[in-house]
Amino acid sequence: GKVAIQKEDLQKYHNRDTWFQLQHVDADSEVQGKVHLELRLSEVITDTGVVCHKLATRVLECQGLPIVNGQCDPYATVTLAGPSRSEAKKTKVKKKTNNPHFDEVFYFEVTRPSSYNKKSHFDIEDVDEVDKMEIRNHYLGVGNPCFKFGDEFLGELRLPLKFLRQSSSYEAWYFLQPRDNGNKSLKPDDLGSLRLNVVYTEDHVFSSDYYSPLRDVLLKSADVEPVSASAAHILGEVCREKQEAAIPLVRLFLHYGRIVPFISAIANAEVKRTQDPNTIFRGNSLTSKCIDETMKLAGMHYLQVTLKPIIDEICQVHKPCEIDPVKLKDGENLENNRENLRQYVDRIFTVITKSGVSCPTVMCDIFFSLRESAAKRFQGDPDVRYTAVSSFIFLRFFAPAILSPNLFQLTPHHPDPQTSRTLTLISKTIQTLGSLSKSKSANFKESYMATFYDYFNEQKYADAVKNFLDLISSSGRRDHKSIEQPILLKEGFMIKRAQGRKRFGMKNFKKRWFRLTNHEFTYQKSKGDHPLCSIPIENILAVERLEEESFKMKNMFQVIQPERRVLYIQANNCVEAKDWIDILTKVSQCNKKRLTVYHPSAYLNGHWLCCKATADNTPGCTPCTGGLPANIQLDIDGDRETERIYSLFNLYMPKLEKMQEACGSKSVYDGPEEEEYSTFIIDDPKETYKTLKLIIEGVATLEQEHAQYKRDKFKKTKYGSQEHPIGDKSFQTYIRQQSEISAHSI
Repeated sequence: GKVAIQKEDLQKYHNRDTWFQLQHVDADSEVQGKVHLELRLSEVITDTGVVCHKLATRVLECQGLPIVNGQCDPYATVTLAGPSRSEAKKTKVKKKTNNPHFDEVFYFEVTRPSSYNKKSHFDIEDVDEVDKMEIRNHYLGVGNPCFKFGDEFLGELRLPLKFLRQSSSYEAWYFLQPRDNGNKSLKPDDLGSLRLNVVYTEDHVFSSDYYSPLRDVLLKSADVEPVSASAAHILGEVCREKQEAAIPLVRLFLHYGRIVPFISAIANAEVKRTQDPNTIFRGNSLTSKCIDETMKLAGMHYLQVTLKPIIDEICQVHKPCEIDPVKLKDGENLENNRENLRQYVDRIFTVITKSGVSCPTVMCDIFFSLRESAAKRFQGDPDVRYTAVSSFIFLRFFAPAILSPNLFQLTPHHPDPQTSRTLTLISKTIQTLGSLSKSKSANFKESYMATFYDYFNEQKYADAVKNFLDLISSSGRRDHKSIEQPILLKEGFMIKRAQGRKRFGMKNFKKRWFRLTNHEFTYQKSKGDHPLCSIPIENILAVERLEEESFKMKNMFQVIQPERRVLYIQANNCVEAKDWIDILTKVSQCNKKRLTVYHPSAYLNGHWLCCKATADNTPGCTPCTGGLPANIQLDIDGDRETERIYSLFNLYMPKLEKMQEACGSKSVYDGPEEEEYSTFIIDDPKETYKTLKLIIEGVATLEQEHAQYKRDKFKKTKYGSQEHPIGDKSFQTYIRQQSEISAHSI
């Protein structure tokens, strides 16, 4: 069965549970598209002085026809049908299009000839018959001969001829209708009912300048002190669900490049209100919802490259992984299942903890901010800097994506029950591994999970998680207010070529101990020695491979610095070289002066080996690789998101006004807070009141514009136009409208 709701009725059911009767599924009722027709009824006088009435039906075009079985080769049949007659004609077939242009005219004789000296219109006996006649348009798609199917029904249109008595000519667009089932009725309760909650929004988006006042107030949210007095935070306070506010806010701030300062501000405010480090970011606050939404938007590609290959394998191979002895199937071995599950967990854990260089920049910047806020607030807890980040990246990103891959576009459908159970067990384990809690086996209610987790109760897993969290929450941007020590990201021996600081110095190769933190890239003679050279992260303009021909050495790369200074380095092997290039690119990719071109070979003997240019300051000859797919471009319409925010403010206007009252009450009354105001977070009543005033003014202005737009639209609306085709219900309205126009003309 199915539930079908007319578009014009959607608003009636908005955001409330409703029971709908199931209807039978019938291919003839699944139609879409619209058709452009012209009908003309005219009197024709023959040479013998006899009058007859003829109907010309012009089928101009269709739009939006459905594609059936991968093809659409449509044609139309036009039938004049009455109580005692039926005459059909057919258009040509239009190949491979669901927007066919026919422009064919068909003529039908409507009434019996009568002598010219009679009434010039229908005879009395003809009127009754004409009133019962209708013109039928059927639209069909040619069936696929390979499968021996008949032609597919695409929709129909039935128009009674009596409406042509008001005016002899009509041209209009019509929605195609389902096939008439001959008044066969089915009991409505044959198939039962379905309870649905429909959320329907329809926004009219104005041009950008209309939104400037409201948008400016919103985009300044990160700079408002305190942030609880900002427009974005106020939206989160008045909306019934934080998610309602988070979706358009995140998209708006991402579009204008303000998401990181905004989330940093609201996260810092939330951390200050948190009393226990173990509950940090655990509630469904505006902060957590905004970070969730940002990860969903910016992190989809990251999930694709990280998890999709192994998720696909799990869904296809169907290895038994059930470790609950009670649920074990006949013939399955518990130890074999544990080993299968352990291998899957190990592979997913490894792929996640090695993926730090692919984590999108915007996510890394947010995690850096969370880490800083948490470490500053709870200075006595060394793990809070990790749990603040892991509560999002593991608990709210990777674990849900493993559990329900279809919701994160990793699989097209919900997995089958066995695969779903395997993914549930993997998700639980990964979530616990990422939590870095002290007593991990105690996190499981089930004893079989606690037993299974013993496989992973080793320090190397905790170290891998911390290294991963260090990398994704580090930032090349120096923050002088930061209380954090530099985070060590990678170190090891490599061979470097002397940079030749002295004009006549020897440019030889030496083995050195390299060390990379989120602040600087250094090398020294041995581990623990004083650095011989230090390159601030902000001075790394590009990190690229170096062609072997330069020094006849493999596995070389170059770190390019200001003033064309280049550090040439040889790694121990190709894997090490790639790791160093990736991680150096990762920490430096936000540098404002990053290069767009570079020289893939060295400058030797007075020229560049790659392009033969003689000047050592010649711009590069090859585009930089651009590093990693960390900055994903999102298709976001900033005006549409501002319109959505306006709609929310308008919907919750009573709460905005109540919040204004709360500000006034707090400003003049210092006693116990009234219960009706206690739900709002108001740290600074005067600043909050000022912002509320700007919001209400901006909303009122936009409301006036919308009202004017609706009035203008109503005046210009014409049933039967391409923008407003005539539907089943609106046909009679159209007839009345046309009748009134005709009467007025007379």
